[in-house]
Amino acid sequence: MRRHLAHLLALAVLALGATVYAQTSGSTGGSTAGSTTSGSNSDLQNDRKDLRHDRRDRRRDRKDIHQDKRDLRHDRKDVREDKRDLKGDEKDLAKDRRDLREDRKEGDKADIAKDKADIKSDKKDIRADKKDLHEDRKDIHADKKDLHHDRKDVRSDTRDIRHDRKDIRHDKHGK
Repeated sequence: MRRHLAHLLALAVLALGATVYAQTSGSTGGSTAGSTTSGSNSDLQNDRKDLRHDRRDRRRDRKDIHQDKRDLRHDRKDVREDKRDLKGDEKDLAKDRRDLREDRKEGDKADIAKDKADIKSDKKDIRADKKDLHEDRKDIHADKKDLHHDRKDVRSDTRDIRHDRKDIRHDKHGK
């Protein structure tokens, strides 16, 4: 019987300790209307801080959007210029090949060597222009992706701002 009594006494002490700990742990669920507890005040401060940070993030994301649009515009301009250069180099190549054919008919060996060198140079220029065009198109793709992510971040920050404002109102008015 003594052993059972010791067990019951230990159980009662543990239950009482758990109850006391639960009541002193600072739960803010049972606050009365009109009074603010320190937990609620820190929630309000944290929500205001989150609101400031979200607004700052949104402002920075909008700046990033403008910068990405500017980069996209420059990359598209570069693509147009590279296409123009490529067409000019292809025209030069066709002209040099035509000159080579004419020089072979005439048998002018000095001009043939010069035209072959010109053709080699034009082919090199065409390769470089195609490479530049490819790189610029890759840049356009990357800038479009960045622009998409920045717009997504702005939407997310706007949503977070709305939620933070709602939390602040809830903390202030308890609604």
